[in-house]
Amino acid sequence: MTANEIRESFKKFFESKGHVIVPSAPMVIKDDPTLMFTNAGMNQWKDVILGIKDPEPRRRTDSQKCLRVSGKHNDLEEVGHDTYHHTMFEMLGNWSFGDYFKEGAIDYAWEYLVDVLQLNPEDLYVTVFEGSPAEGIDRDEEAVRCWAKHLPADHILDGNRHDNFWEMGDTGPCGPCSEIHIDSRPPEEKNGGIPGRELVNKDNPQVIEIWNIVFMQFNRKADGSLTPLAMNVIDTGMGFERLVRMLQGKHSNYDTDIFQPIIREIEQLSGMRYGFTTPTDARTEQEKIDIAMRVVADHLRAVAFSIADGQLPGNAKAGYVIRRILRRAVRYAYTFLGQKEAFIYKLLNVLIHEMGQAYPELTAQRELIGRVIKEEEDSFLRTLDKGITLLNEAMHQLEEKHETQLDGQEAFRLFDTYGFPLDLTELICRENGYTVDIEAFNREMQQQKQRARNAAVVENEDWTILFEGEQQFVGYDYSEYECKIMRYRKVNQKKRSFYELVLDYTPFYGEMGGQVGDQGVLVSEDETIEVIDTKRENNQSIHIVKELPKNPTAHFMACVDTDKREASAANHTATHLLDYALKQVLGEHAEQKGSYVSPDTLRFDVAHFQKITDDELRQVERIVNRMIRQDIPLDEHRDTPIDEARKMGAIALFGEKYGDTVRVVRFGPSCEFCGGIHATSTGRIGFFKIISESSVAAGIRRIEAMTGQVCEDAIYLLQDTFCDLKAMFNNASDLKAVLMKYIEEHDAMKKSIERFRQQAVERTAKNLVEHAQTVNGIHVVKAVLPMEPASAKDIVFKVREAIPSSLVCIIGSIHEDHPMLSLMFSDDMVSEHGLNAGTIIRQAAKLIKGGGGGQPHYAQAGGKDVDGLNAAVDEALRLSI
Repeated sequence: MTANEIRESFKKFFESKGHVIVPSAPMVIKDDPTLMFTNAGMNQWKDVILGIKDPEPRRRTDSQKCLRVSGKHNDLEEVGHDTYHHTMFEMLGNWSFGDYFKEGAIDYAWEYLVDVLQLNPEDLYVTVFEGSPAEGIDRDEEAVRCWAKHLPADHILDGNRHDNFWEMGDTGPCGPCSEIHIDSRPPEEKNGGIPGRELVNKDNPQVIEIWNIVFMQFNRKADGSLTPLAMNVIDTGMGFERLVRMLQGKHSNYDTDIFQPIIREIEQLSGMRYGFTTPTDARTEQEKIDIAMRVVADHLRAVAFSIADGQLPGNAKAGYVIRRILRRAVRYAYTFLGQKEAFIYKLLNVLIHEMGQAYPELTAQRELIGRVIKEEEDSFLRTLDKGITLLNEAMHQLEEKHETQLDGQEAFRLFDTYGFPLDLTELICRENGYTVDIEAFNREMQQQKQRARNAAVVENEDWTILFEGEQQFVGYDYSEYECKIMRYRKVNQKKRSFYELVLDYTPFYGEMGGQVGDQGVLVSEDETIEVIDTKRENNQSIHIVKELPKNPTAHFMACVDTDKREASAANHTATHLLDYALKQVLGEHAEQKGSYVSPDTLRFDVAHFQKITDDELRQVERIVNRMIRQDIPLDEHRDTPIDEARKMGAIALFGEKYGDTVRVVRFGPSCEFCGGIHATSTGRIGFFKIISESSVAAGIRRIEAMTGQVCEDAIYLLQDTFCDLKAMFNNASDLKAVLMKYIEEHDAMKKSIERFRQQAVERTAKNLVEHAQTVNGIHVVKAVLPMEPASAKDIVFKVREAIPSSLVCIIGSIHEDHPMLSLMFSDDMVSEHGLNAGTIIRQAAKLIKGGGGGQPHYAQAGGKDVDGLNAAVDEALRLSI
């Protein structure tokens, strides 16, 4: 079976058992502040497991894209070095929400593995939770009994809390689990060798876990205690790559048809071979090539799927993780595959050919993914060149000092400031006979991590539950609504504390889809509580308040700040009109890639591969403002079946997770899937004006605009500025002509001043040459002059033209109370006397409390202490002759 056939067989098997096949959620998580990426199949069902959302359908199955490169699930450094760790991987899963439990899950797993896939039962081992007396949890005897129907006792093994008790996090749903392991060793190793049971969970690459069945039945509270969940949940996850490896009889995941087409393309592009049998003395180099090819093949998938799901490489949070993965691949290709130019983007067509049918978002986003990867590759390759240059300079200084170890702080600076990896620093140093102070590097890294942790410490107390229920959002129809608090908790951050409230009915929109959350108040008979923000978590509005109500069980009136909401709604509606207008002007490829709207701000990211011209922006503005003047009413369709919504022509965003039913928002020809708050008609926007257009990533342009009151205020400011300018020029009737005249006169004066400056430089240089001294056969020119740095630089170069050999020229200059040193040597002073202006200037600059550098024949330095200038000039001269 091919990988694609295996994936389909899993879903079809569980479909035959009454499970609904659901699509994979995006790998990038948008509405869960606790996670950046989907790292397990259950992530998209958290709201169901927590009892927040209706569990229907109760049986589901899918193939979920996952990414594990951060937090406790960090396998990044193992990827490529072994045969079974990955960054992006697929998790095959079947789910039961309050339906079948342990016996059903175990029976289904056995039937699929043994009856459908024909795996040998003798090769299968399972683990069950051994229990935890300290927590009052007994051994999972129910799971043991279920497995005993299928396996002998010596194939059912006890597992500890680390391996066989699954938890969502420090708090939340959890429970015992049962792992299925397979012994794929050759028969000669099994027969008479170490029994497979003794190799389970012992990091043997041929005896590995392929499926984990989680029996979710507890809720972990902040104090560590466990309480039963309202309903039992089955959550299974089977490693797709490992399963394919077993079924295709391979000893490495990278030898399957998941990765081999990509690796063959890498071979073609690099001219190197993968897994080639080499002589003993060359195996180390071949191993490096194999590791590099595995790294590139794996990381290509992670980066391509992340971009397709809406996460571009960046400098913060999820974007930084993706950039780090891509740069790791570039670095391995650069060092071990000889790729000095971008090449990873060339592998994209192979990936799409193999996986595009199962994941059509890859095909739809082909051009964007390719452009982003190439630009990131080009950028980091320039960084590598810069880092190598800086490292060469650092090694040169070590040579001058007769030292052999690079300071760990310098290695960390290369890593932290320039993104230059430590292992590459070590490699280059080792090739040149140097070592790196790893302990000092690690200290710097630890200090940085500690600073980051200190800045972001958040401690959530347990939810205090007043009553159970599902929150109802009423904000589409009301800005005020009577409500009660269902649950609340205190959140402690480093510098502040606040409370989070969940209401049974809420008109407050929680931040989502780029639209900020509502603000307002909760009013009871006795008090008024300010709602400073509203966040979205697990499909609920979470209300942020500074103080907990004195009586949390009271009845409240939830009141939204309507002025701020209407301004946000106008900006949100304007983004829909902008999206439509951009497609009309630029083409259908101009897809939305992100947005942010608040009462004062409108930001819109769009896929386009070149700068949007001023004329195109003006056309876009005209289309949007025409639709505003038409005062098109909001045409809203709630709970629309997703297929019907698509037939309506509604636009869906890549990287967003949609349910079976969606909300469709239409303003005339603009029709989109959207859950946000909108203006009741386009006329409420008032006016639309683009204020900037820029690039934020490869193939992504950012438009910032303003509407309504903000536009009006901007026009007043512009009018006032224009009037002030006219007043400065005696209320000239043609301000543009007057300004052009002043600019021309200014340019003419600048040219005259530059001419006078050059003449002064010529005179000064000539005078210095005429008064040059000779010391031990060396021409010495020395002076301290009041002049700007550019003139001092010109003078020393003119002196060098007049005295081309045996020259030492040192000029001290003062400009606006800032001292400056300029040092010039003739070529023979460098080549024959071994002088280095950069080294000498740094030493002399200490006397003016400054620093500098430059080339061996010329250097400059600046400082703060004018009083030390004469001494600095004398010191530079002393060091030069």
